[in-house]
Amino acid sequence: MLVQPWDASTDPDEWRAFVVATGFGHLVAAGRDREVAVVVPTQFVLAGDEVVLHLARANPVWAALDENPAVLLSVAGDWAYIPSSWKAVGDEDPARGIPTTYYAAVQLTGTATVVDDPDGLAGVLRTQLGTYEPDGGSVDPTEHRRRFAAICGLRIPIEAVTAKFKYGGNVDAEHRLAVAERLDGRSGPGDEAARDHVLRRLGSDPLHGR
Repeated sequence: MLVQPWDASTDPDEWRAFVVATGFGHLVAAGRDREVAVVVPTQFVLAGDEVVLHLARANPVWAALDENPAVLLSVAGDWAYIPSSWKAVGDEDPARGIPTTYYAAVQLTGTATVVDDPDGLAGVLRTQLGTYEPDGGSVDPTEHRRRFAAICGLRIPIEAVTAKFKYGGNVDAEHRLAVAERLDGRSGPGDEAARDHVLRRLGSDPLHGR
């Protein structure tokens, strides 16, 4: 992933908040000597410094992990298309603006450990349920132990993080605020999240504070 200096994020609070809020990504297992990697869309939990998830035993990812346990989890979202005219302020010609897409993307890499024993699987499922059903409304996973044969768990300690928040960091505050105001007015899918990233990275929210 190309990360320009103005898009980079080295702040764990920033990238962790995005990863936790998104909670869904693509697990990439390269395996060995394959023409293409195995890519698995999956829900996951970021628990401390590791990623926790489970998948069906029938998933093709297990063969790739047997070959090579190194994996990458790609998480992307909060995207919004920015028309060329939005890049103009004042007397600038809107036709000369350059359109782009704002988005956030985080890639987590690590060495996966397969969890297939019943107690270990129960621990993986409790971690996931504790995150997505914190009110305790679900039964304990061991109530479904007979179904454990159909799944395997994964624990992936995070070894490296690449984080990108592409929200106009290459232009001045005036131009970014102009885009944020237009995102606020359009209110399309992803616009609110993109606007919030723009303003957070500027360190203010003048649009709703006026």
